[in-house]
Amino acid sequence: MAVHDHTPHRTGFHLPTWNRASADSLSGSGAVATSATLAAKSAATLRIATGLVFLWAFLDKTFGWRYATGSGKGWIDGGSPTRGFLKGVSAGPLQSFFHHIAGQGWTDTLFMLALLGIGAALTAGVALRVTAVAGTVLMAMMWAAEWPPAQHLTGGAPSMSSNPIVDYHVIYALAMILFALTAAGTTWGLGRLWAQLPVVRRNRWLR
Repeated sequence: MAVHDHTPHRTGFHLPTWNRASADSLSGSGAVATSATLAAKSAATLRIATGLVFLWAFLDKTFGWRYATGSGKGWIDGGSPTRGFLKGVSAGPLQSFFHHIAGQGWTDTLFMLALLGIGAALTAGVALRVTAVAGTVLMAMMWAAEWPPAQHLTGGAPSMSSNPIVDYHVIYALAMILFALTAAGTTWGLGRLWAQLPVVRRNRWLR
């Protein structure tokens, strides 16, 4: 009887070595792509949420929706969206400046236009570079008005500051800068359409 080599039968599906490496590579690429997609969607969600914060502030201060602004005290009713806040500044080196500009027509107009413009741009995902600059300036002014570094107000009462440097104004400013740097308006926004406009293509700072 002849003796023959017999290779045991293997069950299951086995990739050749090069194919397994290729599969691992593709799997890694897929994971990176998934992470990038999740990151883009997360940034878009945060962008829209931040935009709605500014839009709500504009609408409430304009129409007096009985939240931060009482009924009949809205901007359209003759109320001032800046007088109460700026007159109440009682800490920091810019107190007299803020008291002086509180409630003036140009102050109210610039403040409300900033809230509307920043809120609309963030929600729509357009002009994020301009928005980052304007939003950072606005947040810096509001930070200076509240002056978190102060432990006590002018009258001696505790300032109740939760952090002497980083407060929500700083977080909002950093978020807007992040949106601009990552082109966050291209996901769930009009960023791509905005970038294709002739005026925006000629002036990249408008993106």
